[in-house]
Amino acid sequence: MKIEVLVAALLKNPEELAEKMNIRTDCLIVNQCDKNGMEEFSRNGHTVRVLSMTDRGVGISRNAAIENSKGDILLFSDQDIVYNDDYESVIEEEFNLNPNADMLVFNIGIDESRKTFENTDRKRVHFFNSGRYGAVSFAIKKEALIKSGIKFSLLFGGGAKYSAGEDSLFIFDLLKKGLKIYKAMGYLGKEDSSESTWFKGYNEKYFFDRGVLYAFLYGIMAKPFAVRFLKAHSNTLLSEMSFNEAYKIMKSGIKQGRTEKERVS
Repeated sequence: MKIEVLVAALLKNPEELAEKMNIRTDCLIVNQCDKNGMEEFSRNGHTVRVLSMTDRGVGISRNAAIENSKGDILLFSDQDIVYNDDYESVIEEEFNLNPNADMLVFNIGIDESRKTFENTDRKRVHFFNSGRYGAVSFAIKKEALIKSGIKFSLLFGGGAKYSAGEDSLFIFDLLKKGLKIYKAMGYLGKEDSSESTWFKGYNEKYFFDRGVLYAFLYGIMAKPFAVRFLKAHSNTLLSEMSFNEAYKIMKSGIKQGRTEKERVS
C-alpha cells in the first residue's frame, strides 16, 4: 500500500514546506502561486511532486490533487500540518486492522479552542456525527474514491464564497454513496496554528456560513442541528456573541443555503 500526502498550499516554497511538515512518504503539493507547471524532488527516499497553479481555492486544490494522485491511500493535508515521524506506519496499521474500510478518519492535534473530536474507538462513522471531521484527518483508498465520483465542493472552503465546510460535504457525499468510513486510533500529527490561513474567529461570517452549510447537509433538519451545534460547543463558540445572536445569524445562513442548494441542484 503506497501512501501519498496531498497538500493544499498557498504561495509556499515546496522544499521548505515538505521539511516543515515532516513529509516521510510520497507527496503531491498543489501550490497555488503565480505560475503553472509540474516538478518534483526527492525527500527521505520518497518523491515529492509539486503542481503549481494560478487558480485559487481549497476545493480546486484538493480536486486537482486527486486527479494527479498516484498513491493507493490518499491523505489530505494543509500547509499548517506537522506530521509525526511514524504517521506512515500508523496509517498502514489501522487499514490492516480494518481492511474493509474505504476511508479512515484519524486524530490530528488541534488547538483546544477549535477541537471538535478525539477518537477513542474504531466505530463506524455515520451521517449524524460525520460533520465533526476535517479533511486533514481523512485517509481514503483511491480506488474507492474514484469509483464514487465524489469531489470537493467549490462553493465552500478557503478561497470560496463560504469560508468552510467542504470537508463536511465531502464525507457526507461519500456516505451517501455507501462508502464504509471508520474512526481510527492514534495521532498522525498536529496543526501549527500560526500557519492557519482561513480561521478568523467565531464571528458573524463564521455562523452565517455554517448556516449555509447546514442547509446543504441537513435539509429540513438544519435548524435543530444548528441548535444542537451551538449548545454542544457554547463554551468555545460564544465568546463574541450570545446564543440567540449566533442562532439568528445561522438561521439567515440556512435561508440562503436553501436558495443556493436549489440553484446548484
